[in-house]
Amino acid sequence: MLTFRTVARLGSVSLAAEELHLSQSAVSVQISGLEAAAGTKLITRTGRGVRLTDAGELLVVYADRLAALWNETSDEMTVYLGSFTGTLRVGAVTTAEYWVPRLLVAFVNENPKVKIRMRVGNREAMVRDLSSDEIDIAVMGSPPREISVEACPIARNPVAFVATPDHPLMSVPDLTMARLAEERLLVRERGSGSRITLERLFREAGLRLRIGSELSSNESIKQMCAAGFGPAYLSLHTCMLEIEAGLLKLLPMPNNPIEREWFAVRLAERPVPQVAAAFENFLRRRGQTEIDKQLSRAPVSVKTPRRPRTVTPQPVIQESRAA
Repeated sequence: MLTFRTVARLGSVSLAAEELHLSQSAVSVQISGLEAAAGTKLITRTGRGVRLTDAGELLVVYADRLAALWNETSDEMTVYLGSFTGTLRVGAVTTAEYWVPRLLVAFVNENPKVKIRMRVGNREAMVRDLSSDEIDIAVMGSPPREISVEACPIARNPVAFVATPDHPLMSVPDLTMARLAEERLLVRERGSGSRITLERLFREAGLRLRIGSELSSNESIKQMCAAGFGPAYLSLHTCMLEIEAGLLKLLPMPNNPIEREWFAVRLAERPVPQVAAAFENFLRRRGQTEIDKQLSRAPVSVKTPRRPRTVTPQPVIQESRAA
């Protein structure tokens, strides 16, 4: 099965043979044997290599799942025998990548035999990765409603409306959401957690969200915001350096920043690998501490000194619908 997966990944018998340190004839014999066992052709030779047949495409999905299950079994047996090791498959929404890597380094320093496999994407991507068993645990701004998960809060996530210090809104007395709604905002793409929250804020206020530009990264948003394009809605984790440098400033609005929470999320029905469970506990113990370190350099107005509440993870089981 390893030979077949390697051929499928590389699209070439010769490259697979080179990587596996086998002869091309040995690789071909193994593929032929697998095809005989399956009762159908799995690959088709082309001018530049090979491509999978429909049966081959189906088989490689199960082969990958079997390989992942075998690796997980090996990790769990190692832990059972007294050596804490394994591969931590963790996902983080793009905003969380500003602080999650620091936690991963600290976790590995305490558990040097653990390997890290990290995926970063928007909220929609994290839901998809959890559902397809690409990751064991995800760090995100709010638990998904589309799938059944267990989620626990691990830290606070202050999110704010920001603009350049010389933006006209900075001098508006008693700035309100209604006045802000007259501006064209810089926003994240659909499917991101901050976009969902921003749309909810305006909807609950009975206001229409005017979009100036829609961007797929926090970096692009804060750079355009600092260049004076318009106000933006950003997690403070993403723009602390710009605030410190005086390039961005919180808009003078009530309840700005808005305090949200970070959650550690995993599938409710799937057994949790011990390394993932250990990292979840680590996040609950150290998540807020690391975030406080990041925000400690901020102006007093954006600090959030209150400690997070301790919540035992509970299943979040909801009907399938758009978040």
